Amino acid sequence: MRLQDEVKKRRTFAIISHPDAGKTTLTEKLLLYGNLIRSAGTVKGKKSGKYATSDWMEIEKQRGISVTSSVMNFPYQGYQINILDTPGHEDFSEDTYRTLTAVDSVVMIIDSTKGIEAQTIKLFKVCRMRGIPIFTFINKLDREGKEPLALLEEIEEVLDIETCPLNWPAGMGKRFLGIFDRHHEQFVQFNGNEEESYIPFTELDNHSDLTANPTFQDAKEELSLVEEAGDAFSLDEVLAGEQTPVFFGSALAPFGIQTFFDTFVSMAPAPGARRSTADIIQPEEPDFSGFIFKIQANMNPAHRDRVAFLRICSGKFERGMDVKLARTGKQMKLSQSQQFVASSRDTIEEAYAGDIIGIYDPNIYRIGDTLINGKRTFEYDEMPQFPPEQFKKVTAKNVMKSKQYRKGIEQLVQEGAIQLFKQHHTEAFILGAVGELQYEVFQYRMKNEYNVEVMLETIGERIPRWLNPEQVDETLFDERNMLVKDRDGQPVVLFKNDFSLRWFQDKHPTIELIDLFEVNKYNQES
Repeated sequence: MRLQDEVKKRRTFAIISHPDAGKTTLTEKLLLYGNLIRSAGTVKGKKSGKYATSDWMEIEKQRGISVTSSVMNFPYQGYQINILDTPGHEDFSEDTYRTLTAVDSVVMIIDSTKGIEAQTIKLFKVCRMRGIPIFTFINKLDREGKEPLALLEEIEEVLDIETCPLNWPAGMGKRFLGIFDRHHEQFVQFNGNEEESYIPFTELDNHSDLTANPTFQDAKEELSLVEEAGDAFSLDEVLAGEQTPVFFGSALAPFGIQTFFDTFVSMAPAPGARRSTADIIQPEEPDFSGFIFKIQANMNPAHRDRVAFLRICSGKFERGMDVKLARTGKQMKLSQSQQFVASSRDTIEEAYAGDIIGIYDPNIYRIGDTLINGKRTFEYDEMPQFPPEQFKKVTAKNVMKSKQYRKGIEQLVQEGAIQLFKQHHTEAFILGAVGELQYEVFQYRMKNEYNVEVMLETIGERIPRWLNPEQVDETLFDERNMLVKDRDGQPVVLFKNDFSLRWFQDKHPTIELIDLFEVNKYNQES
């Protein structure tokens, strides 16, 4: 029974948004509720010297953006919370995508001043594809923004999902009075910098100074309209990913965070079953199992260590237990294990299905690896890989540092920060990335963590297509259609542009060209 009870307490979710919508700021406030940090440092707080706890890598502190997903665990009102703060920067959608395989629900933040932005749409589609329940938090109500009704309409039209606001704002910007909390039947009053106050709906008549305010009256009318014409709340639809509950507030103020979070943890799903090569694995099964969705090198620069982030999918983890790496069949002992608040870590003795823990990586794990403890051998569904869009040749400035150069590339590639290809015959290294920022971070980390300066020479945007090894004819390829190998030795063609791709297909109709993105989509839908 203990295992079942522990699993039911777990709430493991990611926070997604477009860059600058307030994601890391919201994470900080949630950590405050978990009593884990004393003063929340907003991400852009360079001059004050306060940095957001979850932005731990040096480059993130300098640039004021999150470029790696960080993990935070804390207890809250009888629940065990695991938050994954994902990178908002669009170049890092690959890391975000992998992170979304490890969660049971998602909080989507929308900036009320801008509405739905490109990155939000991209990430939403991934959640949709995976059937992840989505809770929406509309942020920055302390600024003048779009009208609430217009925002709901935008979510429904652009994202094609039903909305149900569980609270409703009275005013915004300088006119902001607070929110009608429909779920707890109370009005939460905004008091500027002071703590918010809670007035039950039944006692609102005793607050004529508030109820006589035209802004309050307008909001009440809007709320009546929403209650009459809007969709009725259905938790079943929410858990099926067909309806999103909507909350309004301000992460920076902070305002409306407590009511949002209390409602969210009571509604969000506990860990569910997962697909594997054997069958469906239930979280309450006694045998421990889990998969690695992220590898991070050098979280502690003093020790040059590597940490693999593991999502526990079934059973109970105990420090020092023996597990099997399904890919190789090798037995290992998990003696170094940690839980996180960003880069600060505590050794953890036990954890349960739904938890995210860090385990020491002696350079043998790969992203997507399954670890199991029990008689059965199986692997969890394959981790999707994003095809890169940009490619650059890479060399070390100083040939005498080739050992550190190779070690740095090998570790950062295993971490999934960048993809490695080798040119056919010459074996020259080519790096593939989703966007330019990945190269900047790669250069920065090679210099700061491995003491190697690298030179990058662009070969421009290319369209990668994987080949069947039996169909490779070297005479068909040149600089325009470059033949390379991926890190597993599989042949790949980097086409110069759409025209080159179509021309090749017309000339060689029997050669199968595989698009990874379509493969990912098919695997998720089947």
